[in-house]
Amino acid sequence: MKVLVTGGAGYIGSTVCSALLDRGIQPVILDNLVTGREQFTEGRVFYRGDIADGALVDEIFAAHPETGVAIHCAALIVVPESVDNPLRYYRENVSKTVDLLEHLRRNGCERVLFSSSASMYKPGEDFAVDESAAIEPTSPYARTKFMVEGILGDVAGAGQLRAISLRYFNPIGADPKMRTGLQTRNPSHALGRMIVAWEAGETFTITGVDWPTRDGTGIRDYIHVWDLALAHVQAVVRFDEILPEPGYRAINLGTGNGTTVRELVAAFNAVIGGELPVAEAPPRLGDAAGAFTRSSRAATLLEWAAEFSIEDGIRHSLEWRTLDNERA
Repeated sequence: MKVLVTGGAGYIGSTVCSALLDRGIQPVILDNLVTGREQFTEGRVFYRGDIADGALVDEIFAAHPETGVAIHCAALIVVPESVDNPLRYYRENVSKTVDLLEHLRRNGCERVLFSSSASMYKPGEDFAVDESAAIEPTSPYARTKFMVEGILGDVAGAGQLRAISLRYFNPIGADPKMRTGLQTRNPSHALGRMIVAWEAGETFTITGVDWPTRDGTGIRDYIHVWDLALAHVQAVVRFDEILPEPGYRAINLGTGNGTTVRELVAAFNAVIGGELPVAEAPPRLGDAAGAFTRSSRAATLLEWAAEFSIEDGIRHSLEWRTLDNERA
């Protein structure tokens, strides 16, 4: 079997492709390279283009008719940017997904894995959430993920689709074999900004220090990107057991442990054997206190659990950044 991976030249998509290949499953990549790297497609089946391009999707399925699952990773993901330019996010993340789903159905591909986000949750008092927790997106980016999940649920309810939404928490790290990693040079997430500040000998700014968490900083469930990729492989392999008939399921993908930004800084310092200077600032537009998963659904349905530690994620991120800087 082959698997279509939209956004397969991006950070998560490319890592998923590596995990699929390691399992003997052939990924077919569709990416417009707006944020992805062509380097990540080398030696892999790759089509450059837009997910809304029906003629291109038809061409892909004509060339690879044995493609039975689509993993939809293509999306814009920067929260502050989504606040500044919401229409772009609704067009790219929502409208074009509707087009993609029509193209997939026309080509007989009715199994879809959607890269969703835990940022849509309204955290409970202890910031732990499961798949039944209240939904309260705090940014246009998070709302696009919630809207697409609703679309998938409606289409599945009409008997036209089988869909699994994998709700990611906070990916860190890189492919342990260093085939791929974070593709952007100027990341917006906390660990990426720490690494950039450390490289430049600058101060890392914690944005938001008055959240109702144990130390006032945001709390996150940091999951290694390779663990995340392996969960996708399990979802592909077990798809027909999870959803033997048209239907929809959401599954949280996290470690089950909440880590504050200050705790992430402490872990970073332990890995580098030094002290990263820290400053404080108000939260950015669209920021939220955060959450971590308390769900066992991934273990039950996917027979999967995260194995890498936060320190592993930090080390692999630093190793990837060093290699990436050498190539630049």
